Amino acid sequence: MHGPKAGIHGWGAYIPIYRLPLSEIAKVWGWSPEQYESLDVVEKAVASSDEDSVTMAYEAASNAIKRAGIDPKKIGAIFFGTESKPYAVKPSATIIGEALGITPYTMASDMEFACRAGSEGLRSLIGMVDSGLVEFGLAIGSDTAQANPGDVLEFTAASGAAAFVIGPSENASAIVEDSVTFVTDTPDFWRRATQPYPLHGEGFTGEPAYFYHIENAVRALLEKTGLKPGDFDYAIFHQPNGKFPVKVGKGLGFTIDQMKDGLVTPMIGNTYNASALMGLAKVLDKARPGEKILLAPFGSGAGSDAYYIRVTDSIEERKALAPSVGDYLDRKVLIDYGMYSKARSIMHVIK
Repeated sequence: MHGPKAGIHGWGAYIPIYRLPLSEIAKVWGWSPEQYESLDVVEKAVASSDEDSVTMAYEAASNAIKRAGIDPKKIGAIFFGTESKPYAVKPSATIIGEALGITPYTMASDMEFACRAGSEGLRSLIGMVDSGLVEFGLAIGSDTAQANPGDVLEFTAASGAAAFVIGPSENASAIVEDSVTFVTDTPDFWRRATQPYPLHGEGFTGEPAYFYHIENAVRALLEKTGLKPGDFDYAIFHQPNGKFPVKVGKGLGFTIDQMKDGLVTPMIGNTYNASALMGLAKVLDKARPGEKILLAPFGSGAGSDAYYIRVTDSIEERKALAPSVGDYLDRKVLIDYGMYSKARSIMHVIK
């Protein structure tokens, strides 16, 4: 087996400035604090009326390319993962590629696999770089997550984006040493083409879907690599709320100290395709050479990836080249439910 040939050269994130406290949602729909506080989320990030999954992806990808320090024309593939693309029929990856100066000689595809689509792009690019098909690729996870007003999903469905430039292991900020994917047909969450909001299978969303798939993917990776939970400095899991990632991590043998740096959902809600990937971006903002990262995104329907990532010396010179996740977390304006309704077109303004 040959050594690793693919790594993360640049990473970037974007979080909208607006934040909606969960107490605002509860006040409108008559929920008691006891009904939503168990989610371990305080407020959620809300995209403004002039933002969508593509504009956020552009910002995150711009930050990733700045850190990578490469000519955008060297990017031979763009994979854009989202559940909330602005066009039902029209690629979003081409818009991003055009705006970033990557086109025309590049592959461009919109990926779909619920919240795992961004990770699906990342996993594909690792193989494409490793095989020599492309020198660099761009993987993006971005969502303006939808939720039926008044549904429990509305308390966490949030907006945000994360992006990564994948290239050869030489001079990479972090090397992807190994990865595993585990998928089954488990219908825990879905939205048909004619429906405005997704539905969820209640009892299927926890044990049969989220926990079963992440646990099996991570255990397979540990067995494949011979590593133990204690060998990792950081552990990042998909974050549908603040409670699930901590529970699955502890069940696998990881500690809260390993998980805390990658947690973003308690501050901004579930950004779907950007959820675990933004956690990775947050960890890379502070990770040191030689440290090991466990990453396990999840997508409903259902499947999980598990990655073993090792940080290199090259990371230090790239951290300050773009805004950190912490910078975006600190930059916020609190809004009420009325402003949120207008921004997300829940309430339509007739002119």
